[in-house]
Amino acid sequence: MTDTDSTRNAVRTGPLDALTDVPGLRVGHAELAGPGALTGTTVVLTEPGGAVAAVDVRGGGPGTRETDALDPRNLVQRVEAVVLTGGSAFGLDAASGAVAWLEEAGRGVPVGPDPAQVVPVVPAAALFDLGRGGAWRARPDAALGRAAIEAAAGTAPGTPVVEGNVGAGRGAVVGGMKGGIGTASLVLPSGVTVAALAAVNAVGSVADPATGALYGRLYAGERVAYPDPARHAAARRALAAAREETARRTAGSVRQPLNTTLAVVATDAALTRAQAHKLAGTAHDGLARAVRPVHLLTDGDTVFTLATGARPLTPLSNGQGADPAGVSALMAFNDILAAGADALTRAVAKAALAAESVDGPGGVFPSYRELYGG
Repeated sequence: MTDTDSTRNAVRTGPLDALTDVPGLRVGHAELAGPGALTGTTVVLTEPGGAVAAVDVRGGGPGTRETDALDPRNLVQRVEAVVLTGGSAFGLDAASGAVAWLEEAGRGVPVGPDPAQVVPVVPAAALFDLGRGGAWRARPDAALGRAAIEAAAGTAPGTPVVEGNVGAGRGAVVGGMKGGIGTASLVLPSGVTVAALAAVNAVGSVADPATGALYGRLYAGERVAYPDPARHAAARRALAAAREETARRTAGSVRQPLNTTLAVVATDAALTRAQAHKLAGTAHDGLARAVRPVHLLTDGDTVFTLATGARPLTPLSNGQGADPAGVSALMAFNDILAAGADALTRAVAKAALAAESVDGPGGVFPSYRELYGG
């Protein structure tokens, strides 16, 4: 067994297997109510003072806000919250509600002598779910963003994260099946926690077309009971029928498919902004393992990272005394990079398993569990 194999075998899931296993992070969801509404917003909230943040956008059709502020070359060092939302470009209004709440709490970048003179920098990204509930103009707004951040602030530290058809995952669809919110975490031998939360909404599929097995579970090394051929064939027929019916129902409102998967990958390690940016980039590998194809022109796939800095990035012991080249420190960071991708892979698979079927004016979106069982 190699050293790398030994390290991977020592990795374990966090107590909640969720983003909130990273101390100081809270997650809140809010869904839009009313006829024809099938959309929502999710906010990841840090402790006052914020966290080091970065972003990597790989999809060809992104809808984002304040992502330029996260460039390591630019001024802002830390952010207080990240917003994931439905509603495409319209839904980015949800970030305004989070900004207003943070300003009222005196949280943001200080810009004047008065402590109340702050400018909250809240990066946000939107996925495409317009018309999924049947009403084209049902989309998140500032009020929904405020509701989501208030929901996050109202949770206690270490609160489990609700998964499935909630928040930004309310109207999510992946490969014709119902998508949603999923989350996962890993604890490294060093004690560092790395976790991910994903709103899974992709043109591509999370399931192998040949077997029906979830890509994310296969790549995570889980023991997978493959669907029997008859069940798989029935599932394929049911999914094809659902797609045809959805196309019929949405013919006058929106072309299918337009999508985007959004994620936040977080750690309690003390990372520089450049390191956080690298983590955002490598985490996309985890998305590519769980969704095929990925990063298409009709996706806006975006991964944010948050590093709370509670744990120094301690070099691994190499058992050979001094390490002047800093090789062990690089290996410690490499473990975090690998864990970010692995956590995101698992989060995507968990989103598929947590999603619930939807049959409404905007389309028929069967869940993975309806098609294949648990």
